[in-house]
Amino acid sequence: MYLARVYVTLKPTVNDPQGLTIRGALHSLGFEDVESVRAGKYLEVHVDAKDRAKAEKQVTEMCRKLLANPVIEDYRFELEELARA
Repeated sequence: MYLARVYVTLKPTVNDPQGLTIRGALHSLGFEDVESVRAGKYLEVHVDAKDRAKAEKQVTEMCRKLLANPVIEDYRFELEELARA
């Protein structure tokens, strides 16, 4: 069993209206030193794969097909092997 921690972020060239809104809200709360904010997604996916290579392949396919939009988003993931109960 593996735990994939998946991070999805907008590509640097893509406008981030959510990040701009968060930045504005932080400024209104007195955090004037915040220069920029980029919003993204964090997901945890448990994969019951037989080995690390298979788990990596499956998570990569999940990201390409559903979890991230490869046109406007980048993704990366960390894979942790979990102890079996």
